[in-house]
Parts: sequence; structure tokens; C-alpha cells
Amino acid sequence: MKPQVLVVEDEPALAQALADNLEAEGLAVSIARDGAQALERWQALEPDLVVLDVMLPRLDGLEVCRRMRALGYTTPVLFLSARGQPEERVEGLRVGGDDYLGKPFHLPEFLLRVQNLLRRRAQTRTAPSYHFAGHRIDFASWTAHLKDGRKEPLSERELAILRLFIERAGEVVSRDEILDRVWGQEVYPSSRTIDNFVVRLRRLFEPDPQHPVHFHTVWGVGYRFTPTPEPKDKEP
Repeated sequence: MKPQVLVVEDEPALAQALADNLEAEGLAVSIARDGAQALERWQALEPDLVVLDVMLPRLDGLEVCRRMRALGYTTPVLFLSARGQPEERVEGLRVGGDDYLGKPFHLPEFLLRVQNLLRRRAQTRTAPSYHFAGHRIDFASWTAHLKDGRKEPLSERELAILRLFIERAGEVVSRDEILDRVWGQEVYPSSRTIDNFVVRLRRLFEPDPQHPVHFHTVWGVGYRFTPTPEPKDKEP
């Protein structure tokens, strides 16, 4: 079965051009013209990827993503926007986006980002779950099963960061390595983007996010993940 991509774009010519090129890459494509239609088709189709314009009629793309994440949908989201300032990119990531591409863009770069997101989604779908400190991370369903009984959806970036931390448990992982492994060749304003993701992970998994026992900051370098909390006298 072909991977399904939902393109949400209110400019008809651009929407059709994107659809034509994605179909030429062997993907199945559906188009939504506004935010309200995007909500309906996202839930009906459950696509493998959503290409989501930010500036949309009726409901903007940021709000569409925010609402779908609140409903538990973990589909990767590639934001498209003529507004490409760093704070706008960060906001797109904060509401649950996985990538952000400013308009105008080069078609080969767009297609490469689409393929990267689809490939990473396929990899996480076949991954096992991981248990620590009473929590369970289900990579197949993109869900965190927390020790208090709550279930929280995880974005693709969050899953990728968690996977890297788990692979390197107990070791210091630099921000540069995280950027390279999780973002690849994609360019973002600064490594502070990573910090925002770690803040979110702490809110989910730490007993006290202000005093983390699992996701430690190693100042000036990066982070260290400790599945089992260390004794107080060993804290850095």
C-alpha cells in the first residue's frame, strides 16, 4: 500500500503542484483547502504524513496541529509557511510539528524532507517499547504510558530524541549529536530547539521537572539520560 500524504494548502496551483510531485514519488495524496477540512480529512484518512500550510482560511495550521495532537494523533507534520522567522519555526515545533519549511522553497528539498519523515515513521512503527521508572514508551503507537495511568501522544522528534537517549543511556549526548541524528541536514536557528523538547520530556516523565532525575543537563555540552535515578551524592 502506498504511503498516504494529506496536503493542506489553500492556494490551488501550489496544492496541485505538490500533489503531482508527491504522486510522482509513488505516494497517495489527498488535498484539503482549509483548516476545518483538514481536521475532517486527517481523522478520516489517518495519513502517514500531513503537509500543513500555516496560513489557512477558517482555522490556521498551528491550531489544526494543536487540536489533532490533543486528540492523540501522532502523524508527522511538515509545516509550510511564508513566515519563516525563528520564533515562528519554534512555535510550529511547540504545537507538535516535526519539520518546518519556509516559502518559497526548492522542490527537491521539500521532497527530501517528506521522504525523511516517512522513513523515520516507518522505522518507529517497527520498534519495540521501552520501560523505565514505571513508564512505558510505545514506539509503535507513538504513545507514552505514564506511571500514573495517563497516556500522552509523542511527536516524531520526541520519539527520535528518546531513542537516541535510550541507545546512549548513562552517557553524555551533545547537542550537536542530537541535531545531527534527529534533524540531519535540516537547519534550525539554534540548539536551543533541543532544550524545548527536553523540557517537554521532563514534564511527562520526571517526578519533579524542576529537579530532574532522568533527563540531566550537562552544562555547555548536552544531556545525559539515566533510566534509574542516581543517588543524591552522585548528582553533578
